[in-house]
Amino acid sequence: MHRAYIIGLFALSIFAQTGHAGSPPPVDISEVPQDDAVSQGGRLYDKWWAELGLAEPQSTHPAYPPAAGKRGGDTWRCKECHGWDYRGRDGAYRKGSHFTGITGIRGYAGGDAEAVLRLLVDETHGYQQVLPPQALQLLATFVVQGQIRMERYLDEDSGEVKAADLRRGRALYNRSCARCHDEDGRYMNFNNTPSSPEYVGTLARSNPWETWHKIRNGHPGARMPMGPAMRGRWRHNESMPPFRSWSVEDQLAVLAYTRTLPKE
Repeated sequence: MHRAYIIGLFALSIFAQTGHAGSPPPVDISEVPQDDAVSQGGRLYDKWWAELGLAEPQSTHPAYPPAAGKRGGDTWRCKECHGWDYRGRDGAYRKGSHFTGITGIRGYAGGDAEAVLRLLVDETHGYQQVLPPQALQLLATFVVQGQIRMERYLDEDSGEVKAADLRRGRALYNRSCARCHDEDGRYMNFNNTPSSPEYVGTLARSNPWETWHKIRNGHPGARMPMGPAMRGRWRHNESMPPFRSWSVEDQLAVLAYTRTLPKE
């Protein structure tokens, strides 16, 4: 088990015992392998309660704009205001049902994690009320170290990958992804609705920014069911790993290839 995930569980256990986020002693995340810390922070950015095994918030975040289109738990997700491309109102969320008018986090890339921590617990964000300190540290680590300028590689309107090796993408997908998702990407329906399925190919076409974020960081709290290609050679309920260690070129190759998979 990755040490970052162990620390996450440790944080959660203390958080459950104390009932609030102020008591757990700080953990030195410099002891955590950096890729693990950044990737877990990326999963917290995605959906922190799923990553930590907490209940989904039922209220709407106090700072979420009333005129925007979401309510309840989704408004507590970092990605909901700041976007999968980390650009907020200037990126893919500049229009549509996810538009909030809130800026992205791009300005904090390469910056001071302590400054990001202060923002996470300020009056606007207030995440110390729902997240243990270790999770806040991992989230700040992702904001500072985990972002990538997606607009350099993806068309801002269509989401098409500007340049990618599809043959390489197919080989990587079949080697590392098909054992859970199957070769056509349709083993799992993320939408859980047969009449309106969402498969790997569906998501990659409609939201390549989200797909790339998950390729790099994994899926929060995911325990992958055993697909046909996994039987007999892969553990049941293995978690979806991050592929941050892959080169950007390989990540893009897989992303481009998943956009060719069936969407229905």
